[in-house]
Amino acid sequence: MTPADTAEAVQDEAGRRDIGAGTRRARIRRAIRAAARPGPWKRAPVLAAPALLLGLLMLLHAKVPNRIGHLGSLVETFLPWFGLFIPVLLAGALWRRSVSTVAALLLPVMVWLNLFGGLLGDKSRPGGDLTVAGHNVGAGNPDPAGTARGLVASGADVLALVELTEQARGTYEEELAKAYPYHTVQGTVGLWSRLPLSETRPVDIEMDYGPAADTLSAEVKMIDNRALRTTVTTHRGPLAVYVAHLASARVNLRAGFSTAQRDRGAQALGKAVTAERNERVVLLGDLNGTMDDRAFAGLTSQLRSAQDAAGDGIGFSWPARFPVVRIDHILVRGVKPESSWVLPATGSDHLPVAAAISW
Repeated sequence: MTPADTAEAVQDEAGRRDIGAGTRRARIRRAIRAAARPGPWKRAPVLAAPALLLGLLMLLHAKVPNRIGHLGSLVETFLPWFGLFIPVLLAGALWRRSVSTVAALLLPVMVWLNLFGGLLGDKSRPGGDLTVAGHNVGAGNPDPAGTARGLVASGADVLALVELTEQARGTYEEELAKAYPYHTVQGTVGLWSRLPLSETRPVDIEMDYGPAADTLSAEVKMIDNRALRTTVTTHRGPLAVYVAHLASARVNLRAGFSTAQRDRGAQALGKAVTAERNERVVLLGDLNGTMDDRAFAGLTSQLRSAQDAAGDGIGFSWPARFPVVRIDHILVRGVKPESSWVLPATGSDHLPVAAAISW
């Protein structure tokens, strides 16, 4: 083959490639135009059915059985996040031009807005007689001194800390002493206050349960005690304050969503609040669950969430780096929440929460 023949062959091959590339580009352009071209809306029950099921699940979440793996509690814990399925289904409806799916999506949209729409705005008001704050400081917190200084900067009058370790307790007491002249620590929970405290006692939330628990001495039980009750003396009269750290909920393949110990603690705490004679009550702590969870009915029937009543946004508190759920709460009775908010992150895996209350 001569050099001229070789050059001609190369040119032919290049021409064929250009034609092929042009054909592919033309096909892609036709596909895009076809997808973008307005077409008739049609019925698509494949997407409409999931939309209706999503709405019914959120509407009837209290009916989801809890007997197997505490499935009902699991659903209620992450209930706000079910709203993420709505834009996904809407995108599918628009792609398929499904009028039935768009219509079906009205149900989950209305249910979600009814449940959580009120949390999207800012319901806080200025003022308040007392500012309270609560924080799970984290047993593995690498900087308890910095955490204490950050909490002092919040300006809280009453400060509840849970998950205190024996090693870090002295650091918190030293760093908080100047701002809070009154404090009590009962096991792994404590309360620091600018105002006098009295009538302090531990609260049994049944962390130790069963026949073996009866053999434990009071001293042994106190080491791991996770709840307390005290009275804060204010210029408006006495205020009963509870601090609690309920057991963690666990998720595993065999047992499902395991909440038995937490639920038992919530019931015991509810009974303690029922027996409380002071009409003004504040409960602060890590309850390891959301207030949508049916396990907290004994508390929510008596107390209301400061965040729900006067919060700025949803107020997720855990995990600190990317909060997806609110398990740290301030619940009240006999006082009026004026505002509720989440404080800046500390060295803990939880965010602190605060509220201003009045009466």
